[in-house]
Amino acid sequence: MTTPLIIMSLLMVPAFIAALVGFYRDRPALYIVGGQIGLVFAFAFFSVGHFAMTDAMVDMLPGFVPARKYLVYATGFLEAGLAIGLLVPGSRQLAALGCLSVLVLFFPVNVYAAINEVGPGGHQWGPEYLLLRAPLQIVLISWTYWFFLKPKDRALNLGFET
Repeated sequence: MTTPLIIMSLLMVPAFIAALVGFYRDRPALYIVGGQIGLVFAFAFFSVGHFAMTDAMVDMLPGFVPARKYLVYATGFLEAGLAIGLLVPGSRQLAALGCLSVLVLFFPVNVYAAINEVGPGGHQWGPEYLLLRAPLQIVLISWTYWFFLKPKDRALNLGFET
């Protein structure tokens, strides 16, 4: 069940490195850039999972869902697009809203997978996995809001003007 640890590392390591650089360069708000990069890394990781572990991802979907394999690929492309969108100044806010939507709308799939003990990333633990996954979901949602959707007066937006 290393997936939650990987996700937290992808979020926190860039933020921590940016905070250190910001501290030494007298730019304390630089951690925001690291936090933004961390979410980009996380969504890129989510996307890769859809292509690297397609069959396991298919198992996470109920049998009545049509074209499950194509849906897994489509959501992988969606998450890659969102990661790229977070990097583009003109689409950053819309991509962040898309990330929030994905995090909320895809969570029931994680619940289904945990209850049925199928899929990658610790779902095989069963419902107990949700004790870890639900708080992680809250962290991801909060992270997205804090680093991308919080009022413009404190957002660095990866150093680009919007």
